[in-house]
Amino acid sequence: MAATHNGSNITSNFTNKFVQPPWRVALWSVAYSLVLAVAVFGNLIVIWIILAHKRMRTVTNYFLLNLAFSDASMAAFNTLINFIYATHGDWYFGEAYCKFHNFFPVTSVFASIYSMTAIAVDRYMAIIHPLKPRLSAKVTTGVIVCIWSLAVILAFPLCYFSTTRILPHRTLCYVAWPRKADDPFMYHIIVTVLVYVLPLAVMGITYTIVGLTLWGGEIPGDSSDNYHGQLQAKRKVVKMMIIVVVTFALCWLPYHIYFIVTGLNKHLSTWKYIQQVYLSVLWLAMSSTMYNPIIYCCLNSRFRAGFKRAFRWCPFIKVSSYDELELRSTRLHPTRQSSMYTLSRMDTTMVVVYDPAEGDGSAGGGSGKKNSLSGRKRSYITSRHSEIIETNSGSQKLQNGGAPNAEPEEFS
Repeated sequence: MAATHNGSNITSNFTNKFVQPPWRVALWSVAYSLVLAVAVFGNLIVIWIILAHKRMRTVTNYFLLNLAFSDASMAAFNTLINFIYATHGDWYFGEAYCKFHNFFPVTSVFASIYSMTAIAVDRYMAIIHPLKPRLSAKVTTGVIVCIWSLAVILAFPLCYFSTTRILPHRTLCYVAWPRKADDPFMYHIIVTVLVYVLPLAVMGITYTIVGLTLWGGEIPGDSSDNYHGQLQAKRKVVKMMIIVVVTFALCWLPYHIYFIVTGLNKHLSTWKYIQQVYLSVLWLAMSSTMYNPIIYCCLNSRFRAGFKRAFRWCPFIKVSSYDELELRSTRLHPTRQSSMYTLSRMDTTMVVVYDPAEGDGSAGGGSGKKNSLSGRKRSYITSRHSEIIETNSGSQKLQNGGAPNAEPEEFS
């Protein structure tokens, strides 16, 4: 995706006009190597966190898994190769990898952004239409397969028309479009609409509606702890995904602008600073693959606990008991956690109330006073017990109406 246009622009040149001094190549090497290391290592940890912990296997996280896989793959297979080819202008990797090199970035970017779109639609359905059934594991897998299938179809022309050309002093990898003047520009317009404009428009609409619902007001008359906890959890996950989407949009915007502008004005391709501009927008686009793990770690406690476990060998990383519990699958339903917490609060309150009662009874001696206190104790405990029953009843309703293996709402 990145090298196709660059290669087609210089097919008529026998020498590389854009030779850089060694110090500049070294700086760009450090920048691109940083993206490669952080993106591959960070996304592999995200994949491990989701696959190794049952509590993390939710609908949203499966789409995040797909997003992490596509980002790690593009960083591993294309970032460094793109940099080498853009810097040296010489293709060292053969015709087969030339086809893959031009084909895979479009496939990967398509899979990434439509995984984010699927998350946005899933969040929209969960928050705006909570009574409708959620995606099952099979449906989620089917959606992911469809995303990759459409990505392959969209990128297939790049694979089909890609070829290499051996010149006297170097080898080129480019896309030999049937109509060299019009096809590259038209194809990039189609790609820009399908993998940038359209999905961002869908996510913008869905997250706007979800944001107005979550931050615009609360449900009248419902002030329970469980309601506020669920509301805060939903706000956290939506906030995190909005940051992920905005980061992606900002990273890829200069890239698309670059190819549209150079497609409209082909003379810009011969400008002496165009290579530095290209390397800059390419680095920014490739860097989109490394930000998501950082965002997950900063904004989600469970991913943060997972990263702590992955880096527990570092002397300055401490894994607390709370971090261990964050990833431990100790319950099947989110409302059971709420019931357990209520029961814990009830036990604590009973101890506080019971101890003074016993003290007053033994010291004062009056049986009437003791019976009165006992009556108050029984009345208080009974009312607390009824609250527990109501909470468990609500759990049963949610259990019957929701997915049988649903995880807590924070990431479900």
